[in-house]
Amino acid sequence: MPETITVKVSDGTEISAYTARPLGQPKAGVIVFQEAFGVTDHIKRVTDRFAHEGYLSIAPELYHRTAPAGFAAKYGDMETVKPHSSALTLPNLEADAKAAFDWLKSQGVSKIASVGYCQGGRTSYIANSTLPLSAAASYYGRIAPDLLDRAKDQRAPIILFWGGADKGIPLENARAVADALRTAGKPHTHIEFSEAQHGFNCDDRPSFNPEASEQAWGITLTFFKKHLF
Repeated sequence: MPETITVKVSDGTEISAYTARPLGQPKAGVIVFQEAFGVTDHIKRVTDRFAHEGYLSIAPELYHRTAPAGFAAKYGDMETVKPHSSALTLPNLEADAKAAFDWLKSQGVSKIASVGYCQGGRTSYIANSTLPLSAAASYYGRIAPDLLDRAKDQRAPIILFWGGADKGIPLENARAVADALRTAGKPHTHIEFSEAQHGFNCDDRPSFNPEASEQAWGITLTFFKKHLF
């Protein structure tokens, strides 16, 4: 059952979040981190899909300090997004992730994973460096080069998905993340869909790749079940 809630953050702000509950007792929890365009209808559908699989799911609005509640831009409208995305800071993202994590804990969920797409893929990696997650997934997140030093801090096994035809994230950057995790001795899975572009998971974007999206979804579910159930 979907619902929009408000959660307090440690810095005194309040964050709106889209939540979805499964039927019956949740098996675990999932934090769904938004793309650069906000908590869009697509991100809400993804949150609903995780709930359908038995997860209590929450998608926090990471632009809550600079944008009104419910903000979502059209895909491709970077001019609208830029003032909000450029205002994000690592401490604020960490605080927002913890607020979502703590809310799930307050609902009686013992094991929690994070997943994120685009900007959210980066945020999922950040969250896994600071929170006691049980698993994390990152879809085409801009991690390298500035966050490679957090590879050593990854606390849970992480799975990373990349588009081999992604013009925004060079393959050498994607591979640098895997290399950093390997050097740090952190459990990780690195998957590249050779023909997929950036945003291949989103069915509201021209770059949507149904085959890659469905394969990644199945792999993500299997990965989460292994580490959360």
